Amino acid sequence: MSEKLGREGAVEGRKPLGQWSKLALEVGPIVVFILANKYGEQLAESYPALAALGGKIFIATAFFMVAMTISLVLTWMFERRVAVMPLVTFVMVLIFGGLTLYLQDEWFIKVKPTIINCMFGTTILGMLFFFKYPVMKVLFDGPFKLDDVGWTKLSFRWGCFFFFLALVNEVVWRNFSTDFWVNFKLYGTMPLTFAFMMFQMPVLKQHGLEPDEDATG
Repeated sequence: MSEKLGREGAVEGRKPLGQWSKLALEVGPIVVFILANKYGEQLAESYPALAALGGKIFIATAFFMVAMTISLVLTWMFERRVAVMPLVTFVMVLIFGGLTLYLQDEWFIKVKPTIINCMFGTTILGMLFFFKYPVMKVLFDGPFKLDDVGWTKLSFRWGCFFFFLALVNEVVWRNFSTDFWVNFKLYGTMPLTFAFMMFQMPVLKQHGLEPDEDATG
């Protein structure tokens, strides 16, 4: 039986990943990054090869790159597709993580979130204002069905939020310790993102389409 792509890009005959599984694959690499940074010195003592990478932030960066690769591979294995945003993030992690390790300069891994968020924000707002196209319609069309006004509102808000995250990252890494910045990725950025998503619920309810409306629209 040949595998065919369904409407949402999942392979027919394969059970798509549940929301908790997707969340684990997204958050997992960040948790690995935090733990590797926390126990980097012990890892270097136990495994001399890791000590050659440098301090614990460099060990954590290497672990982060490996964890991101595993996450992407598992996503592809289960769904036979990878969303645009995780793919772009993965490429940027490899580029800036590689520069961090090669040049032994943690600046690269610290500014990576700033650059990624600015890229997303610029793309979303640029497409919205110059081409009148709400990019979030492509990114979120699977789980949500909205009218054009809803997609426009959601795109504008997400575009602004990405710039906000970029600003927050700059403030944190420039004014706090490396350990604080590492932990903030999970205990700061994730809650901020979750809270922002919750505040978008009125838009989803107000502009959501019923299945029959979507089919005829």
